[in-house]
Amino acid sequence: MKNIVILISGGGSNMAAMVRTAQQQQWDKRLGARVAAVVSNKADAAGLAFAQAQGIATEVLDHKRFATREAFDTALAERIDRHDPALVVLAGFMRILTPGFVAHYAGRLINIHPSLLPAFTGLHTHQRAIDAGCKFAGCTVHQVTAELDVGPILDQAVVPVLPADTAASLAARVLTQEHVVYPRAVAQLLSKM
Repeated sequence: MKNIVILISGGGSNMAAMVRTAQQQQWDKRLGARVAAVVSNKADAAGLAFAQAQGIATEVLDHKRFATREAFDTALAERIDRHDPALVVLAGFMRILTPGFVAHYAGRLINIHPSLLPAFTGLHTHQRAIDAGCKFAGCTVHQVTAELDVGPILDQAVVPVLPADTAASLAARVLTQEHVVYPRAVAQLLSKM
């Protein structure tokens, strides 16, 4: 079985979309894959309750308990590796990962970013797209590399930027597409493993 470990920090809507898609499309039978665990760096992450309700193993590892980013990432990798992951999926995991962590999961670590990369890496992507006068925005699934938001692009979805858009309204429209494109990209990766 190809195990997927999903990392979250909050509500976990992309994680929930991934779990639902895996169930609906029977990834276990069709792709020999399953969401094996959800790990959060925040004990109050709402997504943990959803995962637990689905019978998925959950773990919390509070980054504030570690003196350095490297120490946290080492402990995080130990937790993840207990689940023998074929893929490690970042789904709103709000931590910049160390080069050692990224190297440990090279080719198996993926993220979704709320812009059409290579445009608007980093934070505040929706407001930056509006401020720049973009006619289109969207999201990108990419492999994670040591450099933030520049790994190979796996899939993208495009939405129009409407004249009355705010960062919040654009973010909501992009998020609906994230819930489609992220599971699709993961299924495509799994089918090649």
